[in-house]
Amino acid sequence: MRELLSESLAGMLQRPGRSALTALGTVLGVGTFVAILGLTATTSSQIDARFDVLTATEVTIEDVSLQQNAFAGPAFPADADDRIGRLGGVEHAGVYWPVHPVGDATVRSSPVGADSGGAEIGIVAASPGALRAADPHLAQGRLYDDYLSRGAQPVVVIGSGTAARLGITTLETFPAVFIGEQPFTVVGIIDDARRKADFLLSVIVPRTTAERVWGPPKGGDARMLVATRIGAAAQIAHEAPTALRPDHPEYLKAVPPPDPRTLRGGVTGDLNQLFLLLAAICLVIGAVGIANTTLVAVLERTGEIGLRRALGARGRHITAQFLAESGALGALGGLVGTSLGGLTVVVVAVVRDWTPVVHPATIAAAPVIGLLTGLLAGLYPALRASRIQPAEALRR
Repeated sequence: MRELLSESLAGMLQRPGRSALTALGTVLGVGTFVAILGLTATTSSQIDARFDVLTATEVTIEDVSLQQNAFAGPAFPADADDRIGRLGGVEHAGVYWPVHPVGDATVRSSPVGADSGGAEIGIVAASPGALRAADPHLAQGRLYDDYLSRGAQPVVVIGSGTAARLGITTLETFPAVFIGEQPFTVVGIIDDARRKADFLLSVIVPRTTAERVWGPPKGGDARMLVATRIGAAAQIAHEAPTALRPDHPEYLKAVPPPDPRTLRGGVTGDLNQLFLLLAAICLVIGAVGIANTTLVAVLERTGEIGLRRALGARGRHITAQFLAESGALGALGGLVGTSLGGLTVVVVAVVRDWTPVVHPATIAAAPVIGLLTGLLAGLYPALRASRIQPAEALRR
């Protein structure tokens, strides 16, 4: 065995440049294999550590009574916020829907004339609970509260995008917006809504005010937004339809947040399938390179093969020698590729301020994959070398 390994090493070192280029394909393939598995494991750990808490604590309740071919009054009762608020784990909850006024629905900042683009501004009716559940950030003013909502006061909260389009820069002058001919006092401007980004481009009216001015929502338009504590979303999604409509819970559909474990598995699976295919392609290229180089070596060393056979070497000895050389090239490429792949994972993790994660089995398997690639690539050239007859080889 020692002689076999020494002969293989001597054969590789005869042309070190060619041997290095031959092993490059295996280096790339194994390096990609290690890097991809390491990066997917690292990113999966980041998904666990940084999973969007807002998404994990958000439940949406939809009106599906029309899909049931039935309608038994409003899908959401007037005290819907209070009913959901009594469930354990609820922080904020409220009903909202897009308003579709009949007639002139142009949004203006003055009673006469239309502001540029005002007709494109959306109008949203939302209870105070829905506004708080959207997790808005106030730039100026305040949010309307339960007192203003109970009195159906003509007040609105507008997004920063809407304020810019209407030319409203400050609330110190108590500005108003006009929806059609109806004036509404602007009590607050929000510049962020972490759960409902579309609020930034809308005029938000209290639910009771919208019902007084434009009537109740059309069937299927109303929804409920629920902000929960961490870990309570699934249970609340299960209980909410019954709490809201104990007579017909099937008229409501609660949409819980996605399971982070399912999300992580999906992301990891997609990345693995995509990039492991790339690693396999690199390994195939590396195997073809090793096979080609080994085959060329067989043709160049025909005289050496004939001399060995004349001195008593059998076909299996010639096969073993060339398999050892191709296997050594593959193993060397696997070791270098493993090192480069691991280094890539560490560098990416350091740059992104992540914790690098590489499974020990990946590091252990990578050089073995390189070795097997080399052995498979060298199998045909080695068998061909073993069939060369001594007399024919020496005549060349």
